[in-house]
Amino acid sequence: MEIGIDSFAAATINPDTGSFSDPVRDMHELLERMVYADEMGFDSFAIGEHYRKEFLDSANAIILAAAAAKTKNIRLGSAVTVLSSADPVRVFQNFATLDLISNGRAEMVVGRGSFVDSFPLFGLDIHDYSDLFEEKLELLLKIRDNEVVTWNGRFRPPLKDQPIYPRPIQKEIPIYRGVGGTPASFIKAGQLGVPLMAAVIGGETERFQPLVDLYREAYQAAGHPREKMKIGLHSLGFVADDHQGALDTYFPGYAKMFNAVGKERGWPPVTRKGFNAQSNEYGALVVGDPVQVSEKIIRHSKALGGVNRFTFQMDNPLLNHRQLMKSIELIGKEVIPRVKEYLN
Repeated sequence: MEIGIDSFAAATINPDTGSFSDPVRDMHELLERMVYADEMGFDSFAIGEHYRKEFLDSANAIILAAAAAKTKNIRLGSAVTVLSSADPVRVFQNFATLDLISNGRAEMVVGRGSFVDSFPLFGLDIHDYSDLFEEKLELLLKIRDNEVVTWNGRFRPPLKDQPIYPRPIQKEIPIYRGVGGTPASFIKAGQLGVPLMAAVIGGETERFQPLVDLYREAYQAAGHPREKMKIGLHSLGFVADDHQGALDTYFPGYAKMFNAVGKERGWPPVTRKGFNAQSNEYGALVVGDPVQVSEKIIRHSKALGGVNRFTFQMDNPLLNHRQLMKSIELIGKEVIPRVKEYLN
């Protein structure tokens, strides 16, 4: 199993004043964490894409390119590229360039995104939310697999015998389909034969097993080679020296983050009781000490019939750089060896 980190390049918040910290410092510290994750033996580090004040990742390919110049082994990707509001030609060019800078370490997770801020920003109709994504994914895959492209669709001018450059080092840049809880998305990922990245940020992870099984069934029914099938799991997580300390440290920022989103979406306020339930043996949150977190990753993999990658989403507005660096160190030195020893 590969183990990585997904970050939304969150801007930190001063817990005393509630004000945002210096974004220049935040960006430099993010790059420092990416370099440290590489040194600690992580397999991947991915940057999300949002269009909000609290995140600094609207141009994630630039952040990844900066990290590519500073790292040696870690794979660098998006989590996710909001393909519905992007031009697939430009997306491919950005990540092909990243592949050249990183010497073949680029990849993408593409999805529709959990926020829709990019739609008014780029003049798109929210009613085309799903159709935009499906059409653009089709084009992106065609560009990846063909140097010269002829294509026609609803939402973009056609391409006729159009060469698209640069080409990456990798013959085939990995393009995962990021999914939430919609069965059709799991099935379509299988039909296309692309790797799957399932975001499980609440409830119990095992509830996603029927959905992952839909992906496997659709993948095999479409005749794609089984050896290329990959399943990833993305969950909120944080590691500290002791279990209770990890919970106590992570909860305040978790509550702040989800209560802010909850006000927009009508969710009930986050409670410590609910958080503790999410952090128990079967809950989706992977928060605790190295031993418990290692066991939980293995347990979640089993619950989904085996996964090829697990990624921590550690962004939290009240966690500081030192705490995140320590968590990366504990995962690298203790969690990754435990998980890989068990699975091997």
